[in-house]
Amino acid sequence: MKTTSPAERDMQMNKATGRDTRTAVLKRSIRANVPLRKTFVQALRGAVSRHGPLKEFVTGRDLRGLKAYLMIVAACSNGTSGWSTTHDSAVWARMMDIFETATDQSARTGAWRTLRRLEKRRLIICHRVSTKITVTLLREDGSGQPYDRPRGDPEEDRFLQIPTTFWTKGYDEALDLPGLALLLVVAREKNWSTFPADKAPKWYGWSPDTHERGLKKLLELGLVERREEYKKAPLSPLGMTMVYQYQRTTIIRPRKPRKQATSPAAASPVKKNVAAPSRSEGAR
Repeated sequence: MKTTSPAERDMQMNKATGRDTRTAVLKRSIRANVPLRKTFVQALRGAVSRHGPLKEFVTGRDLRGLKAYLMIVAACSNGTSGWSTTHDSAVWARMMDIFETATDQSARTGAWRTLRRLEKRRLIICHRVSTKITVTLLREDGSGQPYDRPRGDPEEDRFLQIPTTFWTKGYDEALDLPGLALLLVVAREKNWSTFPADKAPKWYGWSPDTHERGLKKLLELGLVERREEYKKAPLSPLGMTMVYQYQRTTIIRPRKPRKQATSPAAASPVKKNVAAPSRSEGAR
């Protein structure tokens, strides 16, 4: 029977986990919420197809790639390093939780292959020098255009927000692929919207079954809440029909920025009217 020395046990206890690594990346980005253009989830009205780049992750069963991409957006979108971030391939692998099921070299290779998949989808550019990998964001719509921070207007610049607690509290670890995809779908729309499964193939590019499983997973984890709404239906036997509406629960909604304390000496005696950012949503 193999025994573990005290030194080996101490090393294992103090070795950073995937969540530790993701948390450190988020702390360095200095933000409470991560912006993601809505066109990643669904293309604009009038497009040949309404499917966004998210479809390829779902139909390709690429949960690792989707999680990695969202972390890259979180790491790069503050712009402090020109929309880029650089880490050793081992750090990338740990960020993706690959070390849990692979040897060191296999994990490094797995991380690189994941990043290359994202590059082929024209969501990032990746460059490797020795064991260092630099990743640069491209626009979220998969057009291959350079990234810039979304401002909310015009329509193609509207964005959803993911709170950093999604990663630091481990909610990302509990979600499967349908659940994560539907979380982005729900986050894209107004509170208490409907998400009919029969529209999923046309609107998002995946099956009604995947759509329903995703919503079910979110309900099980307490990440969304659901209510019934009744509408008139003159041709139905009851004269009405019931649909479900969903919204994110408090734990997964965007965090409000902390208010900066202002000293009396620095405070201005005249208050200026500042227009609040638009919160309008595009119809599906």
